[in-house]
Amino acid sequence: MTQMGDSYDLTLAAATLRSNSSDVHVLLKALCDELADAVGQRLKVQRGSGRFRKSEAISSVQIDMANDSFEAAVDGSTVRCTIGHMSGGIRIRSESVDMDEWTVRLLKALQAEAAHSDAARQALENIVIGGNT
Repeated sequence: MTQMGDSYDLTLAAATLRSNSSDVHVLLKALCDELADAVGQRLKVQRGSGRFRKSEAISSVQIDMANDSFEAAVDGSTVRCTIGHMSGGIRIRSESVDMDEWTVRLLKALQAEAAHSDAARQALENIVIGGNT
């Protein structure tokens, strides 16, 4: 397995994601598509509902990685992001962050996981240097 080095600029990757996806729905969908295989059931996606059927638009996302829970909830054209820290399965603190900070910290958690997971490494490479997206 190739080791993920510090050569990946996660702040730049997050900014690129944001600039390529000005619509928060598109950004969250792109992230979820890339992360689905890498994090499996630790990714929980809530989709909005239309008048008569379920919408494909994402209304909220929760991703659990290591001791952190990354949550993003879409409210119109904005998104509310929080990162909760867990200890022993219990949330001990939660902080509100902006979308850029949320994305960078999520990518850092994915980078840490990539050290021992091919799926996480591939997802990170696809997000950072452009792969399947």
